[in-house]
Amino acid sequence: MPAGVSWPRYIRMLGASVLAMFAGAQAVHQYYLPDLSIPEIPPKPGELQTELHGYKAREEQGSNWAQHAALL
Repeated sequence: MPAGVSWPRYIRMLGASVLAMFAGAQAVHQYYLPDLSIPEIPPKPGELQTELHGYKAREEQGSNWAQHAALL
């Protein structure tokens, strides 16, 4: 009995923890929309520029909404 609990309870808690971890990772990937493409030639040191595509898209949507609201 690990941690002073029964094996069935330990396995249930382990399963719940793993599922919560996977759900959290999926939520982060859906929010930030990472670029998972791999370039043919790796960039030289200092040339790599990263962008948060999902954040940029939401930012542009928000500014369009603000401009539309200003017209009303």
